[in-house]
Amino acid sequence: MDLSWLAGVAAFAFAMAATPGPNNTIVTASGATYGFARTVPVMLGIASGVAAIMLVVAAFGTSMIADRRVSTALKWIGVVYLVWLAWRIGSAEPVLDDPQKERHGAGVPLTFMQGAFFQFINPKLWIMVSGAVVTYGTMGEMGHFQLAALFAVIFGGMTFISVVAWAALGVSIRRFLASRRAVMTFNVVMASLLLTSLIPILVE
Repeated sequence: MDLSWLAGVAAFAFAMAATPGPNNTIVTASGATYGFARTVPVMLGIASGVAAIMLVVAAFGTSMIADRRVSTALKWIGVVYLVWLAWRIGSAEPVLDDPQKERHGAGVPLTFMQGAFFQFINPKLWIMVSGAVVTYGTMGEMGHFQLAALFAVIFGGMTFISVVAWAALGVSIRRFLASRRAVMTFNVVMASLLLTSLIPILVE
């Protein structure tokens, strides 16, 4: 295996996964609102969705991404879903550090399936996928499907590392959110950041 190729792909995957974007905003808000343990399902869903998309696109080519109708449909479905997520984050019921509330579960965090499903309409992910396949989609000694599987492992793994770090950031912020009002304010700020991430998509 070409180690320079592997290092380049891993660096690209980490840079794309770790920078601020919808996935990281979602898990940060979830970590602050619901705690780390209740954020694990959506983190696993996000990483699994990324891995699945990388596997399929790398294995079967980029013709779907290149189709203008498909990219436009994904763009607007993604916009609508992000607006819904922003509303859900901004209106989430705070879960303070109260054992009784933790036990009964005030508010419901996003699920594994919601995290995975969102990746199929996540505009930032499709930019990452197309860039990765075009730039790193060839490596002579490796078969086509082996290469696709390696893409899935690298990008899924880097995404999981990233969302764990961002969720931990949310949890660390949580200790400063001692009141219901503080948590609600934080959620509104995170929802606003999620909506702000739509600007580059809408103006392109």
